[in-house]
Amino acid sequence: MKLFFVSLGCDKNLVDSEVMLGNLSEKGYEFTDDETQADVIVVNTCCFINDAKEESIQTILEMAKLKETGSLKALLVTGCLAQRYQEEIKTEIPEVDAILGTSAIDMIVSAVEEALAGKGHSYIKELNLPATVGKKRVNTTGGYYAYLKIAEGCDKCCTYCIIPKIRGAFRSIELESLVEEAKKLADSGIKELILVAQETTLYGMDLYGKKMLPELLRRLCQIDSLEWIRILYCYPEEITDELIEVIKTEDKICNYLDIPIQHASDPILKKMGRRTNQAQLVEIVSKLRKEIPDICLRTTLITGFPGESEEDHETLLEFVNEMEFDRLGVFTYSPEEDTPAALMEDQIEESVKQKRQAEIMELQQEIAFEMAQKMIGRELTCMVEGKISEEDVYLARTYRDAPNVDGYLFFDCTKEILSGDFYKVRVTGTNEYDLLGEMLEKI
Repeated sequence: MKLFFVSLGCDKNLVDSEVMLGNLSEKGYEFTDDETQADVIVVNTCCFINDAKEESIQTILEMAKLKETGSLKALLVTGCLAQRYQEEIKTEIPEVDAILGTSAIDMIVSAVEEALAGKGHSYIKELNLPATVGKKRVNTTGGYYAYLKIAEGCDKCCTYCIIPKIRGAFRSIELESLVEEAKKLADSGIKELILVAQETTLYGMDLYGKKMLPELLRRLCQIDSLEWIRILYCYPEEITDELIEVIKTEDKICNYLDIPIQHASDPILKKMGRRTNQAQLVEIVSKLRKEIPDICLRTTLITGFPGESEEDHETLLEFVNEMEFDRLGVFTYSPEEDTPAALMEDQIEESVKQKRQAEIMELQQEIAFEMAQKMIGRELTCMVEGKISEEDVYLARTYRDAPNVDGYLFFDCTKEILSGDFYKVRVTGTNEYDLLGEMLEKI
């Protein structure tokens, strides 16, 4: 049996996909990268915003056509869209043979077997089951990095977000299980571990009664073959002095934090259900930069939230200009069913959202290009990601670059070097968001 797997959405969803692939590989399923040759197709879906929902639906419909044109015998849909719209999928896309919710990924093998036998159905478990790591994972990143999901769900309940309803309450994974998982990944050749969750900074509160991210980081730093540890999705109000100290003192932890703040206008932050105001955001950013001067800060924003006035937008522009984040992304607000924000008055026209998004990104582009110029002359450690075909040019990532969302450092080298190796490179120039450099030595 040949199986084709599609993983959509975020890196947390990718971890779920890798766990399902691990379970299937243990049962002897053969994987293919050609969907037309597949006997079984699994689509792990996302529905966080409307664009993601549309991508998931379109992918399912495209795969469903293969029941007529390919060798497809069973089509399964898993993940967030499956959890939220199971009845609609059954009714509108009858080609789907089985549906697995977000808490039922451990049932993937039996779901595939039953679907092949014509007995597929919906596998939906209680959302708030204890979060665990998979017994086996198939790493799909194609590089020397992997994601470590340290918790499931979220308790914040921001007014625009559907995650608590499709992923459940915040549940940490036991520390010892995470350390063992990290060791397995390191033993398989992984050199960079990227910690993810809906919110990494609250790790451990539900299990241990206190924030245990600093302790988890210290334990992970003891794994010899790991070179880098990167932390994503840190809510600003939960960043403690202890966490800052661990990042500052542990050499393996990248001086890089992803801090989603969403806005900077106090009225909009309040309507969003966020737990910070602008003054607190300025305070935590200032503290991070004071304690860790070379820290790289990434954030995400939402523009066009219901009731966002021109004054609110100008406040956000001024904030972005003053804070000079190293990395910044902007989403236009997407009204999601069953969220308080979708029912709010003063919804913003799409054209206004797009205009405001473009203005923020134009400003951020200027900031990013200026900050890239300031890197010229610095010597940076980087991990080689690959080589540009037919050229003696290699691409690498520095501590400032998370996979798939940030830039690269390009450098010339006439000899063959291996992906996953670490080199010291001097930055000699820039190409928009990317850096150019010359190789100094292998580390």
